[in-house]
Amino acid sequence: MQVEFLDCRNEVSEIRSPSSSRLVWLASDLKDNDWRVELADQALDEIYQLANFIQDNPLQQLQRRVEDVAIPACLASMAAMKSILDDGVGFAVLDRLPVDEYPIETIVEIYWLLGQCIGRPVAQKWNGQMIYDVSDTGKEFAYGVRGSHTSVELLFHTDNAFARLVPDYVGLFCRNPAKSGGISRICSLYSVHQRMMDQYPRLLARLYQPMLFDRQKEHCEGAEPVCLAPYFSWRNNRLFARANSSLVRKGYEISNEAMDDELAQALDAIDEISASEDLWYEAPLQRGQIQYLNNHEVGHYRSEFEDFDEPERKRHLYRLWHREAGSTSYDGLYL
Repeated sequence: MQVEFLDCRNEVSEIRSPSSSRLVWLASDLKDNDWRVELADQALDEIYQLANFIQDNPLQQLQRRVEDVAIPACLASMAAMKSILDDGVGFAVLDRLPVDEYPIETIVEIYWLLGQCIGRPVAQKWNGQMIYDVSDTGKEFAYGVRGSHTSVELLFHTDNAFARLVPDYVGLFCRNPAKSGGISRICSLYSVHQRMMDQYPRLLARLYQPMLFDRQKEHCEGAEPVCLAPYFSWRNNRLFARANSSLVRKGYEISNEAMDDELAQALDAIDEISASEDLWYEAPLQRGQIQYLNNHEVGHYRSEFEDFDEPERKRHLYRLWHREAGSTSYDGLYL
């Protein structure tokens, strides 16, 4: 291969099945209380107290740490979310922050604090940006432009599938939903994996072998433009998925490399299976809600959307990534 690539071939593992059938769920298996976490009155009282404290005691953004504030009921709610992510259906929604009662900057600081209960926040762009705005910038979805900055349909994927160190959890706080569309759907990647094993075992084997992912220009000048890694692997008896067929196709395109027929068929098969309606669960994200995803074990989808004309009403989500491995920089490197 002539193209230079970020080498993640050390992730390659043997094909295996999940150790627990509860991880292989269908949409019909789920109930609201499997994924929804309500803020109890005591937790809401803590949110109000915290919001007032933040306004009366300003700090530069992102300097606050959750261990410095007394919010035991909120911590219990976030622990319930974390349990769902690790040992439940893999996604959870916190309902909801009082977004209409305080300046948005105050609410985002509260989101930042609560997110630390899920894991260590890390940079989401090479420039070190920690809180990422998910909104339509009007740019065309193309090389170097993330889909999160457009209104296009985003097929089932995991975030940052091309990274040296993939984030463990993804958080989304909804400031404004879209006028129409922008629907959030979630599927168990264990279920997708199981169907690939049942229907396309030969093609599943190809997804365990390395392939090229477009890195979307999220790297320093002169670094490798693509990552070489498997789509599926296993870590500590848990599935580890770099799920983004679109970025694999783009990886080969920008590298001017011919994709082998087996990989092309495997990507088509996984797109076909991921689109099966009995696999995906629809959970529209509403104003003030926080959604968290296990970024290795569930895939998420966003439908194309139409925005309001007024700038202040346009679809706007704030995203956090959490990862324990490496440093907090985008690539997770240490000196």
